[in-house]
This record gives sequence, structure tokens and C-alpha cells, in this order.
Amino acid sequence: MKIRTLGRHARESLKSITRNGWMTFASVSAVTVTLILVGVFFVIMMNLNRVAQTIEEDVQIRVHIDVAANEEDQKKLQSAIENIPEVNTVTYSSKEQELEALIKSMGEDGQAFKLFEQDNPLNDVFIVKTKNPNDTMKAAEKIGKLEYVSKAVYGKGTVEKLFNFINASRNVGIVLIAGLFFTAIFLISNTIKITIIARRREIKIMRLVGATNAFIRWPFFLEGLWLGILGSILPIILLSIAYYNAYQYLAPKLVGNFIQILPFEPFVYQVSGLLILMGALIGVWGSLMSVRKFLKV
Repeated sequence: MKIRTLGRHARESLKSITRNGWMTFASVSAVTVTLILVGVFFVIMMNLNRVAQTIEEDVQIRVHIDVAANEEDQKKLQSAIENIPEVNTVTYSSKEQELEALIKSMGEDGQAFKLFEQDNPLNDVFIVKTKNPNDTMKAAEKIGKLEYVSKAVYGKGTVEKLFNFINASRNVGIVLIAGLFFTAIFLISNTIKITIIARRREIKIMRLVGATNAFIRWPFFLEGLWLGILGSILPIILLSIAYYNAYQYLAPKLVGNFIQILPFEPFVYQVSGLLILMGALIGVWGSLMSVRKFLKV
């Protein structure tokens, strides 16, 4: 297509937007409301995903080594654990280190455990992390069967429920965002259908003078694109302001906590780009659906 022809289509699409003021307002409003909801869900889901990843990465298997195992036995056990396909890293923690960590974690109450420094009842431990957090249960089961393993602890029951909840939350978020996306397409396509119906006479005249379907379709294609982009501007502004304030309020309170929210930059730019892209796709797809049906192209 020639640049001059494309320029003409662009001018026609912009004129149509200004001529059909109320229809334009309805289309842009439909996209705006939908993208605000999609943006809010997306921001929440991405931050929940960040928290979920942190929790998943923190899941580990604590392998208590049998007290009968000597240094050579411990090396053989470590090698056997490292050879398990699901295992990523194996870190050794002596019983002295375990007692020290226990005392520190208990705060002032932990001072009472210093009595055990002379006769430490704890086991030496291998701290195991898997390549995929969801393989924790499988790896723990294999490790538990190895020689010189007293027990393999990973929070059985709780971890499975946690992973199930995380996966369910992700799936629900995807379904909600997809539902809102298609709702917006339906709304904007219906709005553009009204525009096309109102311009049927103009379309018939264009056909009579030999205009091709592609020539007729391009202004509507660009019109949907502009409507989608216009509808994404207000959601970007509102979400950027809201997330900036939320980040300024929450970030200092979460310092030192394992739960962290995504930093304002570059996350807000990623969300903005996504909303512009979604707005454009909603507008273009809605427009093409309408044109395809009413122009029978």
C-alpha cells in the first residue's frame, strides 16, 4: 500500500472519530474501564507472583543425618543426594551451626538452649533445594530412602497446600484478565457495528465506484486502533499514580521482610506498554470483527 493511501485512511479514521463523538466516547469508555480493571488485576497478580516465587524459592528440604554416620558416610550421602535429578544445591550445616541458628531465631528465649552447647542433641543437616520447587515432595521422598538419613523434612502437607493455592491463584487471575479482555472486544465491536450501520450508504457508494474491500476496511481498522490507544491513556495515568503511592507507602515497611513488591521502575513502564498493546489489540480486533460481519469481507 502506498504511503499516500495509508495517510488518507488515517485521516478518514480520525475524521470518523471526531464526527461520531458519542460513539467514540462509548468505545473509549468501554476500553478505559476494561483496561483499568485488567491493569489492577495485572498489578495484583504480578506482585502475588513475586511473593509466590519468593516463597517457592524459600522451600527447602532439611535432611537430618544419622548420628551413626562418620565423615566418609556423610560425603557419600551428599554425593547420592546431588545425583538425584531434581536436586539443585546441597549445603552442609553442622549440628553446632544448627544450634547457633536455633538460639538466634528464639531471641532472648534462645539463651536457655546454650546449655546444650556441651552436649548437643541436634543432627548434622544437609539443606537441599530443588531445581523446580514443585519437585520438592518427589526429591524428599527419594532422599528419605537413602542410607544414613534420619529424616527428610520439608513441611509435608503445608507445602502441597501452598503450591496448590499459588497455582490456583495464578489460573484464576489469567481467567479473569482473559474474560475482561474479551468483554472489551465485545463492547467495542458492538459500538463500531453501530458506526458501520450508520455509514452503510457511504460504503455502498464506495463499492459502486470500485473500491475494494481492503480499501473500505482500512479506515475502520485504524479507527479501532486509535480508539484502543485513547482508551489506554487514562488507565496508565491512574495506575501509575496509584502504584507510585502504594510503593512509597509499602516499600519502607517491607524492608528486611521476605515479602517484597515489584519496584516502581521498570514495572510501571512494563504495565504501561502492556496496556497500550492491549488497548490497540482490543480496538483492532473489535473493529475487524465488526467489519468482517457487516461488510462480508
